[in-house]
Amino acid sequence: MGRAAGVDQVILIADGDPGFRQFATSALAVTGSAILAVSCGREALAVAEQKSLALVVLEVRLEDVSGYEICRRLREDYGESLPILFVSSDRTESSDHVAGLLVGADDYLAKPIAPDELVARVRRHLIRLATWNGGGVRLTAREREVLRLLADGLAPIQIAVSLGITPKTVATHVEHIYLKLGVHTRAQAVASAFRLSMVET
Repeated sequence: MGRAAGVDQVILIADGDPGFRQFATSALAVTGSAILAVSCGREALAVAEQKSLALVVLEVRLEDVSGYEICRRLREDYGESLPILFVSSDRTESSDHVAGLLVGADDYLAKPIAPDELVARVRRHLIRLATWNGGGVRLTAREREVLRLLADGLAPIQIAVSLGITPKTVATHVEHIYLKLGVHTRAQAVASAFRLSMVET
């Protein structure tokens, strides 16, 4: 995946069924958001590292990494503000819904899903996201960590070691931070972070 070209956020669809990916991509086109559809958990996590996500539609059963684990990882990086919708064709009992909500999902839909219901639910969660943002700058939890370490004076390679991620991933996070803050240098980013109370003085 290439780096994000801008701050526009995308809806991520992660589902092993190509028919559902095509259906969801077509249905959600009316939201006006950019949409990326992937077939497995590894691809979903790769997109999450490279793009700024607005919402995730996530199949519970993926071939490589379970939807539950993907949800947990996304919560670690994005916090509670990212809407995550589980979908499933076989895990449709009430207990499955409860389990999905307990691991961090915001919604749980049983397949087959009517297109208008999917659109309505997604739009509702996007409205909640906009309200959560309050019109301000929204950094993911990981981006806030990177920004805090930048403010502490750490170099990118030191940040990578501290957070247990690759220097390339650090560079991607820094790029997203600059774009979201509307700055071009590290000094400007740190100054904005203090001004907006994103880090403590």
